Amino acid sequence: MTGLISNGSAAAEVLANRFGLPLQEAPPAQGHYLVWENGMLALAEAGDKARVSVDFVAGAQAHRRKFGGGLGQPVARAVGLKQGQPLTVLDATAGQGRDAFVLASLGATVTLLERSAVACALLADGLARAAADEATAPIAARMQLVHADALQWLRGCAQQFEVVFLDPMFPEPGKRAKSKKDMAAFQTLIGGDVDADGLLAPARRLATRRVVVKRPRIAPWLNQQKPDFDYPGESTRFDAYLPRCD
Repeated sequence: MTGLISNGSAAAEVLANRFGLPLQEAPPAQGHYLVWENGMLALAEAGDKARVSVDFVAGAQAHRRKFGGGLGQPVARAVGLKQGQPLTVLDATAGQGRDAFVLASLGATVTLLERSAVACALLADGLARAAADEATAPIAARMQLVHADALQWLRGCAQQFEVVFLDPMFPEPGKRAKSKKDMAAFQTLIGGDVDADGLLAPARRLATRRVVVKRPRIAPWLNQQKPDFDYPGESTRFDAYLPRCD
């Protein structure tokens, strides 16, 4: 199990307890670990100086929030967001929370499901820092993190959402995956979503408007089911499915 080096941080120890992560004193000889550095939680790998954090306040997410195109962004169009018409969205495969944050920044109320304790700890830290920042606090207030297995949670959930968003891990070509260190680390640590096909049916029962599945452009349809409509892009497409009660 991936351990966490708190470096004396009470916030890090709270995250470790919340998500059942063992505390450790020093980096392991090999493999991944979590470490509290520079006021934030980061995913690291033994022998590698690179760090992966969830940061909604600065960096790429801040740039996307300010200059990303607003409601014209593909993910916003795919879920059906319109000015003055906020939606309730369930992001059942939250990962690093990037699309969830974009949707929340555009007014949606988003519930984030994530089964990986490591990813949840990183997300919780990112959300806490976003909640403490004046510019992102209102956005973080519209985001709720749930640590749960998506398939089990969807099957047992009685609550409905206007949109269910699915972005299961899908292996990318080697060169592309290697160029994205954060995604490569996540895929190595968390693994592929081998049960992804099973998410579609319960998602369609919970959604009142649509289910949106984010896929690489050349990837097959989820569960081999043709979408009702789609939003293609250069490298990514969004497949949309209408609700079904059967």
